[in-house]
Amino acid sequence: MIKKLALAFFILFFSLSAFAMPVTAAPETEKLIKVGIIRCDSHGLYFGPLMSKHDPWKLRDPLKFTPGPTRYTWQGGGSHHSFYDHYYQQDKMTVPFVEGFQIVKVWDEYQDAAECAANIFEPKPIVCKNYEDVSDGVDLIIIADCNYDGSDHLRLATPGLKKGVPTFVDKPFASTYKEAKAMVELALKHNTPLLSLSMLRVLPEAVFMKNRFAEIAPVQFGVIRGGWDKLAGQIHAISLAQLLFGNGVEKVESMGPYPLAYIHLSYGDKPDRPSDGVMLLCASGKSSYRSQYYASAYSEKGVIHSNPFNNYAYPYGAIEIIKKMKEMVLNKKPPVPYEEMLELIAIVDAARISHKEKRPVLIKEIME
Repeated sequence: MIKKLALAFFILFFSLSAFAMPVTAAPETEKLIKVGIIRCDSHGLYFGPLMSKHDPWKLRDPLKFTPGPTRYTWQGGGSHHSFYDHYYQQDKMTVPFVEGFQIVKVWDEYQDAAECAANIFEPKPIVCKNYEDVSDGVDLIIIADCNYDGSDHLRLATPGLKKGVPTFVDKPFASTYKEAKAMVELALKHNTPLLSLSMLRVLPEAVFMKNRFAEIAPVQFGVIRGGWDKLAGQIHAISLAQLLFGNGVEKVESMGPYPLAYIHLSYGDKPDRPSDGVMLLCASGKSSYRSQYYASAYSEKGVIHSNPFNNYAYPYGAIEIIKKMKEMVLNKKPPVPYEEMLELIAIVDAARISHKEKRPVLIKEIME
């Protein structure tokens, strides 16, 4: 009897205590970062599905739902193939999705391509008639660029930078150092954070390779193969070199049939950089199977060769870039030093001069 009374008292006490406990309010839903995409090419529809809700079936066969001409490769299902490779369940995303974004505006020089892109996302974003309108009422601008040379980036970025909207400029940052520097100066003038990155600059597989350099340290010489004959690909090779071997290039020498066919990057006598520099073999071989790049690092102790960096790895590089976009929006600061972004384009300009004048060119000739 005493045990039963004690048990009843115990239950009553804790029942009353529960009523007295303060109630914790449910956390507010994270405010979505509103995104505007300028240029709906195959990079616009590469970043987009990784960060904004979309219909996987429309991504797989977009022209079935929005008939029109094929302007970009994603309209043939290329982006779907990158993110949905489950054999039996083609609406199951097989790479991570980055939460916290919603694409609300899109623009492309081809109106039909912009309409096709807008139809992919849920809810459907506004299709803007002018790129200047994309930066109104958004938290982030993405200027996408898959296969171009960056020559229109300054023009496309200017309205948003003036309005104070954090802006991501796809690779290459610009087509010349002068244009890249003008973008940075505009960003600084209006206190607007600006970011430009290649997927190969932040690729997790490449970071893994770099972490292995301790096995043969100090690295004396590096080689990167890939890039081919256009700046859209060559800038990836330079960016990969920056990730693996570091920034602070002092001198550039161009060889071969065009400015960035084969270039040697020299770091001078910096103790923490390859003493014999890095060779970029952009024109080596004609095959671009799965857009593969390779890297090697040499020292007196041995050599480390990479696995191919290719289309299976690139989504994870894009995911890292999207995380940095979020960091930029939330912190209102560029997550990468402007000097690193500018150095990439300074290397490009130096290679052009070196090829034309048949001499090594110091980076300070470009940057000063």
